[in-house]
Amino acid sequence: MTLSSVLSENISTLHKLLPIGTSFDLVTRDLFLGETPAYWIGINGFCKTEILQQLFSDLQNPLYTRDGQIEDLLYFMNAKIGYAQVETKKDWDKLIKDLLSGPSLLFVEGFDHALVIDVRSYPTRGIQEPDAEHITKGARDGFVETLLFNTNLIRRRIRSPRLTFAMHTVGDLSRSDVAVAYLEDMVNQELLENLSQKLDSLHITSLTMGAKSLEELLVPHRFWNPLPAVQYTERPDVACSYLMEGHILVIVDNSPLVLILPGTIFQFTQSPEDYYKSPVVGSYFRLVRLACIPVSLYLMPLFLLIAAYYPQLARRWQLISTEIKDPVYMIFYVLAVEFILDLFKYSASISPGRFSGSLAIVGGLLIGDIAVSLNWASTEVLFYGAISLLASLSISSQELADGLRVYRIFLLLITALGGLWGFAAGSALILLSIITTPTFGGMSYFWPLFPWNGKALKNLLFRSPTYKAQPSRTWDRGPVHPCK
Repeated sequence: MTLSSVLSENISTLHKLLPIGTSFDLVTRDLFLGETPAYWIGINGFCKTEILQQLFSDLQNPLYTRDGQIEDLLYFMNAKIGYAQVETKKDWDKLIKDLLSGPSLLFVEGFDHALVIDVRSYPTRGIQEPDAEHITKGARDGFVETLLFNTNLIRRRIRSPRLTFAMHTVGDLSRSDVAVAYLEDMVNQELLENLSQKLDSLHITSLTMGAKSLEELLVPHRFWNPLPAVQYTERPDVACSYLMEGHILVIVDNSPLVLILPGTIFQFTQSPEDYYKSPVVGSYFRLVRLACIPVSLYLMPLFLLIAAYYPQLARRWQLISTEIKDPVYMIFYVLAVEFILDLFKYSASISPGRFSGSLAIVGGLLIGDIAVSLNWASTEVLFYGAISLLASLSISSQELADGLRVYRIFLLLITALGGLWGFAAGSALILLSIITTPTFGGMSYFWPLFPWNGKALKNLLFRSPTYKAQPSRTWDRGPVHPCK
C-alpha cells in the first residue's frame, strides 16, 4: 500500500494503523511549510528534541523557507532541510517500520512521498566490560543493547572498506533488526548466502530472547545435544579477531550478545586473556583449560565407579580414608554433593555482588562441615566435587561448562546403575552426542581435527605470537550444507 498525495487521507490512514491519541508516546504535530500544510509524527523518547526544534524553527521561518508553495519535495528536502539523515519513502509498511524503529515522519500536502527524518536516540546503558568475559588486561569496553553502538565498536577497530554490515528484519511483530557483519574478501560466500536466505525465510512472531532466540532458530538443538553450537561474545576485540579470520558475526538489536559463525568445539576453549600474556604463559593456561574439560566430565564418575564398585582399589590408591560398607551410601553421597554444588553455584550466580562473597563463605565452610558431621557427605566426596567444580569454572565458555555438567550428571546416574558397563555405555553415548552436535551450514564441529588441518590445530592449541596469529588466508573448513 502506497501513500496518497492528499494529506488528509494519509493522516486518516495513520489513525487506522496506529493508536494515535490512545498511546501516549505517539506524538504528532500539524505544521505549515510556508503555505503548504504538513503533518509530523514521531515517538516520544526516540527523537532528539533539540534537533527537531531546530528543524521546525527553520522550516517555519519565512525568511528561511521563502517558497510559499512547495512544488518539488525532493528539491525542498535537499535545499531546505539541513540534516544529514533524511530520505523519502512512499510504502506504508516501510514507513511504519521506520517510525516504530525510531525515525520520525513528515507528510506534506500534494505529495505521495513522506520524509523520513532519522533523529532517533535510543536509551542505552554505558559501554563497560562484560562480567562473563572479564580479563586482567586489555580493553574494557563491551557490546550493549543498541545495534548501532555495537557496529561502531567493530568499525572503530577494523577500518577496512570491505567491512560490511548487511541488515535484515526478523519477527512479524517485533521487526527486530539483525545485522550480518563480514569482510568481503575473507568470508565464505556460500555460508554467507546460506545465512542470508535463512534469516529472510524465518517466519516467527518475535525474537523474545534476542540473540539466543535467533541462535535456536538458526541451529535447532535436540535434547541429546547439550553442547553449544554457536559461540557468543560481548567483547568487541574478540568479535573483531574472529571477523579477521573469515568468520561471520550476527548482531541482534536489543541484545549485547554477538553470534560467531561457524562454530566449532575448539572455539569454546579460547580466551582473550591468552593474548594479553606472553606466548608461553598464554599457551600454558590454554592447555590447563583444555585439561579441565576431561577433569570436569570424568573425575566424579570415575571416583564413584572405583569407590562404589571397587573399594579395594579405592583403599589401595588412597582415594578414600573410611570403610565403605554399602556402595549405595557412596552413590547417595556423590549425587547429594552434586546437587548441593549445583544449588550453591546457581545461588551465587544470581545473587547480588555484595552477597556473593558471604554466600561463598557460608557454602564452603558451614554447609560442607555440617554435611560431613550429619553423615550426608564424606570428606572425599566433597573434595572431588570441589575439584570438579573448579575445573568447570576454569572453562572459558560457560555454555560449554554447562553442557559438560549435563553430561557428568548423566554419566554419574548410568554409572551408579550399571557400574563399569554403565560407565562405558555412558561414555559411548556422550561421544555420540558430541559427534552429532548440529552446526550452522552443516560444517564440521570438530574442525580442524576433521577435516584435518594441522596448522590451524596448532594455532588453536597453542598461543601464537602476534605476527603468526592471523592466517594469510581464510582457513578451509570443508563444504557448506544448505540449512533446512
